[in-house]
Order: sequence, then structure tokens, then C-alpha cells
Amino acid sequence: MVRFIETLVIGAGPAGLTTAYKLSQEGREVIVLEKDPIYVGGISRTVNYKNFLFDIGGHRFFSKSKTIVDLWREILPDDFIERPRLSRIFYQNKFYAYPLRGFEALRNLGLWESARCMASFGFARAFPFRNPATFHHWVRNQFGERLFSIFFKTYTEKVWGMSCNEISSDWAAQRIKGLSLGAAIFDGLRRSLGLNKSGNNGANSARTLIESFQYPRKGPGMMWEAAAAKIKSNGGEILMGRAVEKLDFDEANKIWTVEAWTADGQCETFRARHVVSSAPIRELMSNLSPTPISLLHARQLRYRDFLTVVLIGKSRRELPDNWVYIHDPAVKVGRVQNFRSWSPEMIPDGVSTCLGLEYFCFEGDGLWTASDAELIELAKREIGRIGLMDPEDVADASVVRQAKAYPVYDETYAANLETIRAELSLRFPNLHLVGRNGMHKYNNQDHAMMTGLLTALNIIAGEIAHDVWRVNEDAEYCEAGISGAEEALVSERLAPRRVA
Repeated sequence: MVRFIETLVIGAGPAGLTTAYKLSQEGREVIVLEKDPIYVGGISRTVNYKNFLFDIGGHRFFSKSKTIVDLWREILPDDFIERPRLSRIFYQNKFYAYPLRGFEALRNLGLWESARCMASFGFARAFPFRNPATFHHWVRNQFGERLFSIFFKTYTEKVWGMSCNEISSDWAAQRIKGLSLGAAIFDGLRRSLGLNKSGNNGANSARTLIESFQYPRKGPGMMWEAAAAKIKSNGGEILMGRAVEKLDFDEANKIWTVEAWTADGQCETFRARHVVSSAPIRELMSNLSPTPISLLHARQLRYRDFLTVVLIGKSRRELPDNWVYIHDPAVKVGRVQNFRSWSPEMIPDGVSTCLGLEYFCFEGDGLWTASDAELIELAKREIGRIGLMDPEDVADASVVRQAKAYPVYDETYAANLETIRAELSLRFPNLHLVGRNGMHKYNNQDHAMMTGLLTALNIIAGEIAHDVWRVNEDAEYCEAGISGAEEALVSERLAPRRVA
């Protein structure tokens, strides 16, 4: 049996669910197909292990867009808590507060190393790389070579599994734009002197310097479970455990025929006027018919995967951080999440320590294919070496693997993506790409939601009234007001409606 629907959404992550929520709210027909048989939320889901709750990467609810904040409150009105942002960097057996505290950083680095950093910064400002094309050159221009090597190089290369000279400067410009050494030093001195009481979460703050954020009391999955429930109450559908494997486009009638397979091997067929996809572009393009000319370009897009080893126990050490960045090249772990500091309600007994050690890898490499037991032993050794928890205090553990967590910004991604976008917009005008993997853009959760929201408005309007590709083109997108998407976000027409 073939089911007919106006809009079919592939993926129940933040972008896909936001699209479906807005469409269903406006009374439009929508079905969401989600590959995971259990969880909605994609990488923003909350995993439950023996009633211990944990994120896949940690997701702050912070946005400079009032529209997105209002949407969060609309979907989950009574379950947010205010959490202080506490994070540190571990480097050469010392911890540095992040954002930096000026006097602490000076003390830890020592006068000689601090002087070398400042001299390096001065040299970089006097002799910058013109039109920096790589992450290395972009950060060196902003901070100097010494600080690049201390606070950026090791961690970044752990995350991406490649040299900073192979990573596009686009990633740095998108993720840390607005933060410079001068801004970091000035902010750090204010923190050290206690002059930051008024807070820095306003419109002029760099995203990396915020001091607090909102968080659902039982993790981000609460948001997406609530969104799914509202979509269903509005008449939409969410079908779990559906793997989309074929999308045929009738160019004459502008209709999609989509085949999805259930876990028990049943094929379901849908016909839709619009398809909204948050699936990785490389996978989507392989399933399209007629075959896109730019398929070869899609196959060159790369993704970085990661896994989380969760260690649970009664630690004798108090850890106030939300997370710790590990810049020590002697260990493989890249970041450690402390889930009790995200929310006490993540811990069922209220007293246990629950740490998530994040290992960045490529699907199929040695880390990815290691057994859970091997990964747990590795994590126990490394958490002891860092000093955040004694291995003998670990009473239980779990491993979660996340494929295609990050779209890779290598030297060819931009040209490949431009070619793909040009063909899709011309040949498949009612195929809408949204979200992080759907657009191959390292979006935050609020950016992903915005692409879904604007896409829904385009479908409702019957035209491309908003260019979703402008979202997060500038890291200060919400307050700049220069792109169509940015202008739309502050318009009354975009404001979410309160519903009972």
C-alpha cells in the first residue's frame, strides 16, 4: 500500500522535528521517518542506562535568537533549569578554567611561557597570513603560534583525526568567530578580578564566553520527546525504526516516491509533494533517483564519528565542571562530560558520579571496532591518569557509538557542497535539506532548529521565501540582521504561537 502525504521528513533530530512541529501546528500533513527504533532527537537525544541519563556530546540550550528560545519554552514550558557553565582545559597535568582566567593562566603557564605567548601573538598580528585557508592559519592569526599549539592544536586534531593544516578555516570562522586573544584576555581579567557579575550572556558576547545556559532537567531528550508528542497531537506522525533506502523523483509531476524499510524487513512506500531531509548528504544522494550528476562530489564528503564511554561510580573526588577538554596528547580521550553537573536529575541516586569520556574516531577504525570491554578498560586507565576519578571507584560502565557526528570541513568540502547544492536546487526543487548532516554544516542545535523552522515556512508559503543556507553563515547570525533568514527570525510572522 502506498501512502500519500504532503510532506515527508527524514530524521527525527532537532531540524526534522522542528520542521514537522511547525507544519503540524499549521494543520499541514506531515510524517517523520526515523531510523532509530527507540530515541528521537538524533545526536541531541538522551540515553537511559539503568536510569542514568546522559547526552551524546552535551547540549547547552543557549541562543541569541529570541525566536528559538521562545520555541524551546513553547515545546517544553516547565522543565528547564538554569545551569552555570563550568569547564576546564587539561594541559600538561594542569587545569585551566575555560573561558580563561587571566591570573590563573599566567600562573599555570609561568612568566616565561606567558611572555613567549604574547610575543608570538604580537608577531602574528604584525605578520598575519593573508586570506587564511586553514584552521591553523586562522587561529594563528587570532592568537599567535604558541597559544595555537597549546590550546587548539592537540584537541582539534583529536576531534578531526587530521592535521590542522588540512582543516578549512571555515570551521574556525564559524565556531569561534568573535573570540580573539584580546577579547579572551579582557574577559579573563574581568573574571579573575570578579568584575563580571553583570554576566556576559547578552547580544555582544561571543558564544564561547557564556557563563550559564538553560538545560532540560532530564537532558535534551526531554525537548525532543515533547516535540514528538506535540507533533502527534497536532495530527502528524512519527514512524520509528524506518531506514529510507530509495527516493524516486517524478520530474514531470514533481512528486516523490520514497521507500523505507522497517526493522523486520517490511518495505513501506510513501508519495509526497515535499521531502525534508536531515540525513547525511552522502547517504541521501546515493539513494536518489534519477541519479544526481554530483553523486561523485557527495561521496567525497567526509564525517567524523565518536563514541562515549560512560563510567559510573562513587568517586571520592568532587568535580564541579560540566565538561573538561583534554589537551594532553598522552591520552586518547578528547573531552570528559560530567552529567551530574549538567543536571542532578540525570543521576538516579543523586550521589553517584557519572562521567562520559568522548573518543573521536572514524567508523571502522581501531577505536570504533574495539569491544565495549576494551573501551571501558581504556577509559578507566585514562580517567585515572587525568585525575578526575580513580579507576577502582568505577562500579559500572556503558558505551554508546555515534556515527557521523560531525561533518568534516576539509579542503575540498566547500567546492563539493557548492556543486551538490546547485544541482539539487535545479533538478529537485521540492527536496529540502536541513540540519547539521543534512546540510553538511557544523550547526549548533539552535541553528539546526532554525533551518527546520524556515524550511517549514517555505513549504507553507509555497516558495523559497527564506534562504536556509544563510543560517550560521555568520556566527552572530541572530543579531546581525543581514541575511534573509536572520531578518525572518525577528519578524512577527516567525514568532511561535502559544498553544494550550
